[in-house]
Amino acid sequence: IEIWFDNEKLSYRKLLEYFFQIHDPTTLNRQGNDRGASYRSGIYYVDEAQHQEALRTIQDVNNSGLWPGKVVTEVKPVGDFWEAEPEHQDYLVRYPYGYTCHYPRKDWVLPVREKV
Repeated sequence: IEIWFDNEKLSYRKLLEYFFQIHDPTTLNRQGNDRGASYRSGIYYVDEAQHQEALRTIQDVNNSGLWPGKVVTEVKPVGDFWEAEPEHQDYLVRYPYGYTCHYPRKDWVLPVREKV
């Protein structure tokens, strides 16, 4: 999915924390029962500041022990975006229980990073 956000209303860090909270970033090319490269976890950054924040957040997730394994999310520069086929648009509106593995985990809170 493509996400547009206002950094003055929602920090990139908070967006990343939510991203890591709602899916399992430790399974390579898999989300729930769906498998293959199209189900990989990925972060695509627009500048070096986002790149570094993504890497720091991944390190924090790994250090937190909130997931059973290490993060395998790919981190790459943003490229061209192609909109998915019509059958994939508004999927959860049409199939409210279509994905059972993407949900906010209430007990999942990433510890605040210490200032260096």
